[in-house]
Amino acid sequence: MKVILVKDVKSQGKKGDVINVSDGYANNYLLKNGLAVPASSSNMVINNRQKAEEARKIAEETAKAKADAEKLKDVGLDFEIEVGERGKAFGSISSKEISEKLLSLGYNIDKKNINLEKPIKTAGSYSVEIKLYKGVSCSVKLNVRAK
Repeated sequence: MKVILVKDVKSQGKKGDVINVSDGYANNYLLKNGLAVPASSSNMVINNRQKAEEARKIAEETAKAKADAEKLKDVGLDFEIEVGERGKAFGSISSKEISEKLLSLGYNIDKKNINLEKPIKTAGSYSVEIKLYKGVSCSVKLNVRAK
């Protein structure tokens, strides 16, 4: 029996996939639990429309992310960090502070999307990778000065 998956099903497929399964598995598990619908012609048309809409949304998000990446590559962020007598820093600059600084500039980027290998604890210039969307990332320059 051919069915269209409504949700991701482990070892069967992702949402929107058309799969061929046994009648018993389809009737007793997939259809009964709302994980799939029969692959009738009307359901196939609806599924194709949903896939086209999803592809359009992904294309829009990717284009927006690429535009943001072009703007962000010219952005330089300045931070000041307190340093003791021997040059040892009090505290550090983490992805949270970078996210907050970008938010103040108008870029809403989650701290989880900022690829910072370890917190910055010394003065200098750094380059930080930011993931904006699937396959779209950019690099932002950080300038850290000692107080």
